[in-house]
Amino acid sequence: MTLSRHRAMPRQGHLDRVKRIHGYLSKMCHAAIKIRTDIPDYSNIPVKLYDWEHSCYADAKEEIPLDAPAPKGKPVTMTSFFDANLHHDLISGKSVTGVLHQLNKTPIDWYSKLQSTVETATFGSEHVAARTCTEQVIDLRLAL
Repeated sequence: MTLSRHRAMPRQGHLDRVKRIHGYLSKMCHAAIKIRTDIPDYSNIPVKLYDWEHSCYADAKEEIPLDAPAPKGKPVTMTSFFDANLHHDLISGKSVTGVLHQLNKTPIDWYSKLQSTVETATFGSEHVAARTCTEQVIDLRLAL
C-alpha cells in the first residue's frame, strides 16, 4: 500500500524495498490462506462485566432490517482485528489503518489504508481505526 503511492516517480530506496518484498514472496511461494471452519476458542480471554443499566446504552439493541432473510446453516463466529500505525507517512504525518475480518478461523476480508486525518496521539489514530472496523463489521453483518 505504501509503495504503490510512489509508482509515478520511484527512487532507489523504493526499489530496495520492492526487492525485499519480492524476496519474501518468493520464499513464501508455497504458503496459502487456509479455510478453517472450526470455531475459535476464546475461553481464556477474561470477560469484564459492566452494569449498563444506568447508562445511555441500557436498552440498546442490534438493528436488524425487517426484510432480512431467516438464517440458514450452522452459526459462525465473526472476529475482527484492527490496528493503527501512528505517523506512518513521514511527509504528511498520517497514520495507517489495518483491519482483518475472520469468519470462524478463515480470513474473509482485510483492509489497509492511509487515514484521511492527521492524529497527534496514538489514541486518536486507534479510535479512527476502531470506527473504520466497526463500520465494516456492520456492513459485513448486513451482507451475510
